[in-house]
Amino acid sequence: YKAPDLTAVAIDEEGWFHTGDIGHLDGGKFLTITDRKKEIFKLSNGKYVAPQAIENKVKESFFIEQCMVVGENEKFVSTLVSPNFSFLHDWCSRHKIHFENNQELITLPEVIARYQKEINTINKQLSDYEQIKRFRLVAEQWSPQTGELSPTLKLKRKVIYDTYKNIIDEIFSLGKNGD
Repeated sequence: YKAPDLTAVAIDEEGWFHTGDIGHLDGGKFLTITDRKKEIFKLSNGKYVAPQAIENKVKESFFIEQCMVVGENEKFVSTLVSPNFSFLHDWCSRHKIHFENNQELITLPEVIARYQKEINTINKQLSDYEQIKRFRLVAEQWSPQTGELSPTLKLKRKVIYDTYKNIIDEIFSLGKNGD
């Protein structure tokens, strides 16, 4: 409003309003928004990845509350996973898996194996370059109150990236130095 320079960025010479959304027409009738243009990133092999589409598939799992796909300028896609702890606690109880707290829980081999099974199922629905090669569970449940999500429950990618930078660096450093 009353900012011609910003208006020129959003509305082109032909009068089209550029929202920054990416989508497609279903049957030529319905517009389905699938991602945000500014969230798309490129892998080191030149392939473009739309993280939100992958994240939406990942969040279909009952075990996963939230996740953030990472991999910009890297060889592969990875994800940070904030588990659905109430569902996971119930699963652990049914499988007689004991733990003291969520920090311990996310390190248990049987829990990691269960999440790997979820990721493997999701990967079957993705293109080769979109498949999640590595993931890490985090002990925190993301929410607007803790700062990782906006009030409309969208990921605050920079906040999450900064918070978990060491974990993300570790994911992508594996195998780079002959490890």
